[in-house]
Amino acid sequence: MADLSPLLPLDFPADAVSLASVRAAVKEVDSQLNGKGLNLLINNAAVNSYATLQSVQPEEMISVFTTNVVGPIQVAKEFLPLLKRAAEEAGKEGLSCSKAAIINMSTKVGSIELCFQVLEIPMYPYRASKAALNMVTRCLAADLKDAGILCTAIHPGWVKTDMGTEKAPLTVECSVQGILSVLAGLSQATTGVFLDWEGKSLPW
Repeated sequence: MADLSPLLPLDFPADAVSLASVRAAVKEVDSQLNGKGLNLLINNAAVNSYATLQSVQPEEMISVFTTNVVGPIQVAKEFLPLLKRAAEEAGKEGLSCSKAAIINMSTKVGSIELCFQVLEIPMYPYRASKAALNMVTRCLAADLKDAGILCTAIHPGWVKTDMGTEKAPLTVECSVQGILSVLAGLSQATTGVFLDWEGKSLPW
């Protein structure tokens, strides 16, 4: 199990859909790392949409996909040199979050297999975009495995946030603690998988 405690959290505001903003964040993070690599990148930015078949508009589909799919790809691409640097510095075999990793925050409502089980609200743009993000995660895992970079998708649960609303059963603290435990246990065997905040495997 990887020890995440030595990792120094770096949090800089960035607009994931703005290439200039992402590149500025990369530059700032690089300056804070003092020549070292970035071990862990978490793509957490997302927007929701409750659009139904009757109400959905092309502009909304494009907007949601831009934030939820294009954004994470853009962020991963721009931060890749820092992640590769960390993987090379690690000097060890295998994959882990303490070496180099990209974590994409997904959702089980983006699971194609579970669609009929969680169809309370169609949410066409949101669900389709998260299904696409899951494919991006699989592609990243296959593409970056030989570079020593782990890539995994995680469903954080239904959490009490602006997006999740107060109806959600999970607190932010509970979800985060669960996710941290899951991250610490990720390895070569779990790159390219879809897990929930408790570490349970979810179908694509």
